[in-house]
Amino acid sequence: MTEDLKLDRHGWLCPQPGVRHIRSPNQDRRPLLENISLLVIHNISLPPGQFGGPHVQQLFTNTLRSHEHPFFAQIANLRVSAHFFINRQGRIIQFVSANRRAWHAGVSRFDGRDRCNDFSIGIELEGTDLTPFTDDQYLQLAALTTVLRNRYTLKAVRGHQHIAPRRKTDPGPYFDWHWYRRLTGWDWRQMPEGIASQRIVRVS
Repeated sequence: MTEDLKLDRHGWLCPQPGVRHIRSPNQDRRPLLENISLLVIHNISLPPGQFGGPHVQQLFTNTLRSHEHPFFAQIANLRVSAHFFINRQGRIIQFVSANRRAWHAGVSRFDGRDRCNDFSIGIELEGTDLTPFTDDQYLQLAALTTVLRNRYTLKAVRGHQHIAPRRKTDPGPYFDWHWYRRLTGWDWRQMPEGIASQRIVRVS
């Protein structure tokens, strides 16, 4: 796990081993005076179920080649991004300053508000709905969460599935919300509804 993550005043993680910056064009300014109050956790793998390649980076920088895999033809024209991506080894790529709006949530709603991109930070974990995440990912996610909570007025954390329930299913049933909470100190009231009593599917 990368030690002592720090954000600079521009919303970028300070350079260190295990942290890379690759700027995505899929970003813009947040609405004026918008408070950053929500953290959203996603998962992604490209091609689906395959880990370790360059394709997530290519998707977020609009350089994905549609001919390299049949699935890519369906998504090559998407213009999406996330603030952070954590791979299976716990290494972080930051694509968008946390101060700015990344295009990660799409059509979404939280606490009576639409357009969650306006007021949220998005973190992508390399994985699938049906694959346990790695310990390195949880530890790095917890470290990143702590840094973000110290900087921004984050009031809640949700999965993509909770803010876009008819469209999305990630991070899915293998994401261990209980362990994540123990690592980060979120209050149960800040977590997705029903998590406190949820049976956890965890594979060590």
